[in-house]
Amino acid sequence: MPGAPGESDAVGGTVDGAFAAALYADAAADGGRGLDTGASLLAADPAADTELRRRGERFLRRAWERGWQPADVVRLVSRDLDEPHVRFVGELITAEAVRYERVAPRWGAQLAEIAADLEADRKAGTAPRSADRFSYATTALELYRLLVRLPAIEAVGPVPGTPVHVPAADGEPRMLTRIRALLAKAEGTDFPEEAEALSAKAQELMARHSIDEALLADRAQRGDVPAACRIGVDAPYETAKAILLDAVASANRCQSVWNSGFGFSTVVGFEPDLEVVELLHTSLLVQGTAAMTRAEAAQRASGRRRTKTFRQSFLMAYAHRIGERLAATAEQVTAEQATADAAGAEAAGAGADAHALTAGGGGRLLPVLAARDMAVNDRAERMFPETVRTRVRGVTDGEGWAHGTAAADRARVTSS
Repeated sequence: MPGAPGESDAVGGTVDGAFAAALYADAAADGGRGLDTGASLLAADPAADTELRRRGERFLRRAWERGWQPADVVRLVSRDLDEPHVRFVGELITAEAVRYERVAPRWGAQLAEIAADLEADRKAGTAPRSADRFSYATTALELYRLLVRLPAIEAVGPVPGTPVHVPAADGEPRMLTRIRALLAKAEGTDFPEEAEALSAKAQELMARHSIDEALLADRAQRGDVPAACRIGVDAPYETAKAILLDAVASANRCQSVWNSGFGFSTVVGFEPDLEVVELLHTSLLVQGTAAMTRAEAAQRASGRRRTKTFRQSFLMAYAHRIGERLAATAEQVTAEQATADAAGAEAAGAGADAHALTAGGGGRLLPVLAARDMAVNDRAERMFPETVRTRVRGVTDGEGWAHGTAAADRARVTSS
C-alpha cells in the first residue's frame, strides 16, 4: 500500500544509504566509488525520487539560513558543475519557494529570473533530466554534495519565512527608467562618442538621484539604514571585474567587498544607490568587453597576436580609468548640489529653521551625505570585520593598458 509506514521507512533508508555513501564519505579517498554506490541505490528505487527531492529542498533551506540566496547558489553551481545540475537546482529552488507567502524584493527578482530560465529551457525542448536513472541520481548527488558543504556567509537580507515588508508596487522611479534607457543605448551603439555622451549623462543622473533620495529620506525622517546585495564577479579576468565594481560602488556612496573564492562581491549601501551600482556596473562591463574585443581584432588585423595578458591589462586599465572618471563626476555633481543647497538655505534668511543650517550657514546636503557615508562604513565593518587589501598584479602588457585606458576615456562618465 503506497504511503504505508514500512514503505516510507524503506524509501528513507534508500536515500540515507545513498547519502552516506556519496555525500558524507571522503570522495578523494574512495576514488568516486561512493558516488557510484549512492547513485546505484537511488536508480534501483524509483519510489525514492520524491524523498530525494524533498531532501534537496531541505538542503536549500539550510543554505538560506547560512546567508546564501538563490542567485548565489545558481552562480556557484554553474561555475563548479554542469548544465543538468543548474537545471536541477533551479527546479528545487522554484519548488522550495512555494513555501513562502512573501519574500524580499531582491529574492523575488532572483526567483523570477530562475523561473524564466527554466521556462526558456522548456520552450527550447531541453529535457529537464536524463532518461537514464543512474545519470539523474548522479546529478542529484553531485549537486547535494555541493550544497551540504556550503559554509555560512554574511547575510544580505532576511531569511525566507521571516516577516518582511514588501513596498507597494508603484513601479520603478522614472529617474531609474531613464538611466536604464541611457545605458542600454550606450551598450548598443557602435560609435564611441555616442556611448561616451550617454554614459556621462547616466552617471550624472545617478549622482543626482542619490542626492535627491538622501534629502528626501532626511526630510521625511524615514530612518533608512544601509542594505547589502551580492553581485556576481565571473571568470575570466575576475580581478579586473571586481576592481571595476569597486570603482562603481565607491563613486555611488557604497562599499564593495570581493569574495574571490565564491565569485561574488558584496556591495553595502543605501537601497537607491545599490540599484544604480548594479545598473552601471553591468553596463560598463558590457561596454568594456566590447571595446576589448574591437581592440584585439584590430591588433590581429595588423598582424600582431595578443594573448590573455593583453585582455587582462586592458580590463585592469579600463577599471582604473573608469574609477577616476566616476569619482570626478560624483564630486562635481555633489559640489554643484551643495552650492545650490547652501544658497537656498541662506536665501531663507532669518526665518530658516536652525536644523536646516549648518554652523557655517550652509544647507543640509553635506551633513546628510556625511551621515550616510558613516552609516555605510559602519555596516560594512560589522559585516566584514576581517577584510584585507591585496596588491594587484598581472598588468604586463603595455599596449593592453594603453588600449584599455583609451576605451575608458571613450566611455567616460564625467558630465558633458
